[in-house]
Amino acid sequence: MRDEQKGLIFLLLIVLIVAGVAVVVALSLRTDTVGESLENDQVIRALYVIVDGQENAVMTEVVVYYPVSKKTAVINIPYNIGAVYASLGRVDGIAVIYKEKGIDAYRREIENLLGTSIPFYSVITIDNFIKLTDLLGGMRVFVPEPVDAVSEDGERWLLPSGAVTLDGDKMATYLRYRLPGETDATVYERYQNVMIAYFTQLNENRTLVLSRKTIGNLSSLIKNNLDQEDFQTFMSFLADMNTEYIIKQNVTGTMRSVDGKMLVFPLNGGDFIKQAVAQSTHMLISTGNAMASRIYVLEIKNGTTVQGLARNTGILYQNASYEILRTTNADRNDYEHTVIIDHIGNSEIAQIVGDFIRCKNIVEEDISADAPNESAAHVDFTIILGKDFDGRYVR
Repeated sequence: MRDEQKGLIFLLLIVLIVAGVAVVVALSLRTDTVGESLENDQVIRALYVIVDGQENAVMTEVVVYYPVSKKTAVINIPYNIGAVYASLGRVDGIAVIYKEKGIDAYRREIENLLGTSIPFYSVITIDNFIKLTDLLGGMRVFVPEPVDAVSEDGERWLLPSGAVTLDGDKMATYLRYRLPGETDATVYERYQNVMIAYFTQLNENRTLVLSRKTIGNLSSLIKNNLDQEDFQTFMSFLADMNTEYIIKQNVTGTMRSVDGKMLVFPLNGGDFIKQAVAQSTHMLISTGNAMASRIYVLEIKNGTTVQGLARNTGILYQNASYEILRTTNADRNDYEHTVIIDHIGNSEIAQIVGDFIRCKNIVEEDISADAPNESAAHVDFTIILGKDFDGRYVR
């Protein structure tokens, strides 16, 4: 072998070695986006958007998931939440931001609305949502009564009643139909049911979902900000979700007409929904090891002369994902101090309930067999509002 050939082979070996080292270094430096997020925060937050053929955001949900407890909160974002949005430079409904500015600006404004970071997003068109549903073998939802109606555009909406598994086309109908007289709250509940049905299918078909072929198909249908390896990690967390414990949350506010559009302006300048989201996240984390975690039922009584205090406080707690059995007047209207009565003997949850309004005055009801109380069978906690409650906090 001539010296020139030996030199060429030597150079080729050097190039191969350098290339190999570069690959190893690149792999070692690769950022695990999902893992890094969990390492820093321990809570997965993701934005889910379903859009129509004209790039309108039909459904927007924020998912807050705590993998340790496998529990989740799903927060519906109404399309007409109004504010002066920096990305638009005007007052408008929040969904307009997606259409005009895209997903990144939309995500930033929703982060501002909820007061929390949302590292991940998934956007899917209705056509791809149909394919996704069929890929997962349909989705199971509850339809309270048969649907047979026609849209303004002449589309026929047909759905059976009961707990039914719907294919892609029927799920698209479930997502889009709206009956005369239906409230926004009813429609938003359907949107959240869509998310729960999706997560349920991920959980029940975990092996299929996490196969390389299916992950590739899912990734092609869903626009997201993860590479395929991170996407697979992300889906593996979601597929492990306990779909029996999903908190539903909504953004509520005051309806006002602005430039001919009916917009919903969040209560108290948006502070209530920020606090409600923080409270729900705290519940997911704080009750991570509790054996009987569930949605807790509250009874709220007005122990003052302030009109509507119990009803307004009930709205606050409802936004924080508690179930409100009733709001009523207390036995008298001169309570000096707000008190929380724990009917179930769970001091950990009682403290969480109290923290939401900064109430430390918690008493435990006698729930022994010798002293049964009928209210304990229906209500977990009773809140009696006193003069020290200013409508938001105990002072």
